[in-house]
Amino acid sequence: MAARLAPKTVLAHLIQRRNQTYSEIVAEFVELGGTITERHLRRLASGERAGTTPQTRRTLQRMFGKPVEELLAPYVPEQAAPHHAGGQMVPVAATGGRITTGNEMEVLDMAASRARAFALAAQSGLGSEAMEQVYDDVRHVAKAYPQRPLPEILGQLVETQDLVFALLESRQRPEHLRQLYFLGGVTGGLLAKASHDLGNPHAALTQARTAFLCADNADHHGLRAWVRGLQSLVSYWAGNPHDSVRYAQLGAGYAEQANSTTSVWLPVSEARAWAALGNPEATRAALERAEDAWDNVQNDDLDDMGGLCTFGRNRQLYYAADALAWLPGEGEQAERYSRQAVDAYSDQNHPEWAFGDAAGSHAAMAISRIATGELDGAADAIAPVLDLPTERRINGVVHSARRVHQALRQSGRADDARELQEEIETFTRTPMQTLNR
Repeated sequence: MAARLAPKTVLAHLIQRRNQTYSEIVAEFVELGGTITERHLRRLASGERAGTTPQTRRTLQRMFGKPVEELLAPYVPEQAAPHHAGGQMVPVAATGGRITTGNEMEVLDMAASRARAFALAAQSGLGSEAMEQVYDDVRHVAKAYPQRPLPEILGQLVETQDLVFALLESRQRPEHLRQLYFLGGVTGGLLAKASHDLGNPHAALTQARTAFLCADNADHHGLRAWVRGLQSLVSYWAGNPHDSVRYAQLGAGYAEQANSTTSVWLPVSEARAWAALGNPEATRAALERAEDAWDNVQNDDLDDMGGLCTFGRNRQLYYAADALAWLPGEGEQAERYSRQAVDAYSDQNHPEWAFGDAAGSHAAMAISRIATGELDGAADAIAPVLDLPTERRINGVVHSARRVHQALRQSGRADDARELQEEIETFTRTPMQTLNR
């Protein structure tokens, strides 16, 4: 029998001591409620990769009884072996062959995750069923993104991108490469949005550039336009409205060829960047182009992903309200659009509902009411935003609240709104923190 390779990390040593294959470890990992690919696990054990999601860190610690920092440290032979029972580690959440999570739906999700991992690993090249599974994984995250707190889905999103990249790095049938590059572009775009939401525009634009490269390899005009829209969004909230205009305009040609909902998103994104620059004429012209674009919209396969991958009328109302709130002479229009946007986002069961856009709509309404001297009305408008839990205080939401604070300062009635300003200051001091990796 060939000698085993010397383990490079404590994790690799513990896996060897358990006398299990990596696929068996992955199966147990899934049973404990985590999600990890065999490739990711091998890279962690070999010391090639140290980044882990909070979910992965918790599950590894439960499986091996050590903090992740210790598990990923270089292995020193003198280290004591972990506690065993009968020579084999006892799973924390499984006794007598029965998972004791107390939540049947979680058990079903674990089983589905394990089935997915097996189906993909069992094939040397992707078949139609496996490709459909990868599509379904990406579609699920895209739909969940606008509606669920980022900490709940970031781990799944990172794992999904890792899976898509791993498939691209392995030998695939030519007919599947374009589809995988398309999915790589989508996951990269979603991670660009995640990086932005966590207040890291540099990482966001890095992800977006890779996503655009994938869109080029997929030769997908709608995806190219969508990535340009994300770059415009990141630049807008990073305080770079000129870059925001430039990215929106760079994507316009692709959007025109795609005729997807990106042909609405790009001009309305351009509109609010022009508004931030104080250009009412360019703002109104861009808003008109966005409205006219609906006449030719035909959903493409990116739109069919749903969620963050498509742009509906509710988001158009919010973007228009957000744009007009910048312009002193557009108070009446800003109030009308913001009221429509708030109403549109009042139903949390609506497929287009998104907590970030709902919050932005309330902030735009508050700003429009401050402009007309309705301080009590502004306080009522911003109240639902200030009630958001920390895990939903993403970058755009915090910046929207700061714009309300700025509007109060510039209104000439700051003393009358001191209590509201203090509430906003408290809110913005506790944004969603960057997750531990």
